[in-house]
Amino acid sequence: MNYIPLYRKYRPQKLEEVVGQEHIKKALKNAIELDKISHAYLFTGPRGTGKTSTARIFAKSLNCKQGPTITPCGVCENCIDITNSTPMDVIEIDAASNRKVEDAQNILEKVMYAPVNSRYKIYIIDEVHMLSTTAFNALLKTLEEPPKNVIFILATTEVHKVLDTIKSRCQRFDFKRITTDDIVKHLRYISDCEKINITDDALSTIAKNSAGGMRDSIALLDQLSVLDGEITTDDINNLLGRLSFDTLNNLSDKIVNSKPQEAIQELENIYNSGNEPVQILTNLMDYLKNLLIAKNCTKDIALEITQANDAQIKALTEQAQNLETHQIVFLIDKCSEYIKELKLTNNPRLWLEVAIIDLANLTENTKLVELQNRLARLEGGAIEPVKVTAYKTAPAPVTKPEIMKPAPKPIQAEPKKVEQSQSPQEEFSPMPKSKPVAGADVLGLWGQLLENVQSAPTRALLKQWGAPVKISAEETVLTMKNEIFLNQVQSGSKKQSIIQAVDSLFAQSNSNVVIRLPQAGDDAVRQVTTPTVQTKTTAEKPKEPEIEPEEIQEIEQEIKKPESVVYSDNVKMVMDLFDGKIIE
Repeated sequence: MNYIPLYRKYRPQKLEEVVGQEHIKKALKNAIELDKISHAYLFTGPRGTGKTSTARIFAKSLNCKQGPTITPCGVCENCIDITNSTPMDVIEIDAASNRKVEDAQNILEKVMYAPVNSRYKIYIIDEVHMLSTTAFNALLKTLEEPPKNVIFILATTEVHKVLDTIKSRCQRFDFKRITTDDIVKHLRYISDCEKINITDDALSTIAKNSAGGMRDSIALLDQLSVLDGEITTDDINNLLGRLSFDTLNNLSDKIVNSKPQEAIQELENIYNSGNEPVQILTNLMDYLKNLLIAKNCTKDIALEITQANDAQIKALTEQAQNLETHQIVFLIDKCSEYIKELKLTNNPRLWLEVAIIDLANLTENTKLVELQNRLARLEGGAIEPVKVTAYKTAPAPVTKPEIMKPAPKPIQAEPKKVEQSQSPQEEFSPMPKSKPVAGADVLGLWGQLLENVQSAPTRALLKQWGAPVKISAEETVLTMKNEIFLNQVQSGSKKQSIIQAVDSLFAQSNSNVVIRLPQAGDDAVRQVTTPTVQTKTTAEKPKEPEIEPEEIQEIEQEIKKPESVVYSDNVKMVMDLFDGKIIE
C-alpha cells in the first residue's frame, strides 16, 4: 500500500473534526437542521484553514443516505465516493486550470441534468478567483437562479479578485487563521497517533512557522517524522534553515554592545554553516522583534506573543535592559532596509557584512539620527536652545529690506556669568534672537508688536482702536473697540500680518493670536501678565507709538466705505494681496 501523507490521512471527515472555525461550523449545522440550504456559498480565507475540506464535509452531509444530517454516516455509497474523491454528483473543479469561458459553458451544459444517485448536485470550484471575467459572466445567471437541487460552493484565497456580482449572489463565510494553541493541540494528537517523538517546544515552532495554516503544519510534521530520536527545535531550525535562539542571542549581543569586529566573526561562523544572507537578516529581525516585546511587555504577554520559553524570555529581558525602545526600532528598520537590498544585489555576502557592521555601530548611528533630526528641525525654521554667553538679547530682524524701521527696545534679561574657561569664539559668536522674558510689560511688548506690523492700515487700526490683553509666546490676545473694527482686522491679510508680527516678536512660527471684543475680565488678565516690580527709580511707562495723520485718514476712508458696494472676487483678491484700497 502506498504511503498516504499525513495532511491527507488526517483530513477532517465531519464538521466536529475541523480545527477552529467555530462560527462557520455552527452556521452550517443550523442551516442543515433548519433545512435552509442556499444555492451558492463562498468560502474565503488563508490557505490551509479548511475551506475545501469544509466544502466536502458539507456536500457529504447533504447527500448522505441518512441525511441531510450534521453527522454523515461515512459508510454509505455517497459518503465513500466523496471521501475517495470519486463522486458522480459532487464535481470538484480547479478554476486555475479551467478558467476559460468554454470551461464555464461546459459546466452550464451539465448543470441542467438532474443528480444521479444523490439528493443534490454540488459543484465545488476551488480557487475561483482564477476564472476569467468572461467565465464569471457566463456563470452569473446560473448562480443567481440555478436549477433545482444544484448547489455551488466557491472557494478562494483572494476574495478581492472575485467579481462583486458573484459575491452578491453567494452566502459568504470567512475562514480565519487557526490559532497557535489549536494547531499545537492537533499536532500533538497526530504525533501520538503516529508515535512521533517530538517535544512541545518543537510543536510550537512548527505552529509559528505555518502562519495559521493547518495543512502546512501537518506537512512539516510529516517531513520531520523521518528523523531518529526526539525531535527538537534545533532539528526544525536546521531543516528550515533558521538560526537557533542561542546563535541569534550571541550575534545580537555583539551588535547592541557596538562590537563590529566580534559581530563579523560571529557572522562568519553563521554564514559558513550554510545559511543564506536573507534568511540570516530575517531571523535577526524576528529576534529583535521579540527583544522589543520583552522590553515593553510583561512576562506573561511576552511568553504568549513570542512563544519563547522562560529561559529565553529571561535572556531577552536582560539584553533589553541596556537598550532604549527607539534603538531597537532603529535596528529593526535597518534590517528591513538591508533585506530589500539583499534581494536586489548580485553580491549578497558583501551587503550582509555591510549590514552587520552598520548595525554593530548602534551608538554612533543613533547619535547620527539625532543629529539629522536636529538639522531637519533647524531647516524647518525651529529654534534650537542655544547657550547664552556674552550676548543677552538681539534686535528683532528686519523682514523687508525696503522698509527701514527703528529696532524695538530689547528686553533686558538677568545678567549671566560667563565662565572663564570659555573661548573668545564662544563669547563673541552671533546669537539668534532671544525670546522676551516671562512676565514682561504688556504695553512694552505692545509697542514692539506694532512696530513689527508691516501693513500700514493694519498698524493704524491697532494703534487707534486696538488694545492688548495678553502678549506671550503661547498666546496673544488683542481687543478691538467695536465690531466694525473687529471685522476689519479679522480679514485674511490683516490677521496674517498680525500673526507674522507676533512670530517675529517671539522668533517662532504659527503663533496663536486671538482678536475679539473687550470683555469684563480683561483688566484682571492684563494685571496678572504685567508684574509690579519695586525698584529705587520708577521706570517710565512705555509710550504707544503715535499715529501718523495719513494713517488715520487712510483707515477712516476704509471703514467709511459704503457697505452696499460689492466687488468681484478678483478685485478682492488683488486688494488682499497688495493690501490696497479702492478710490472712488
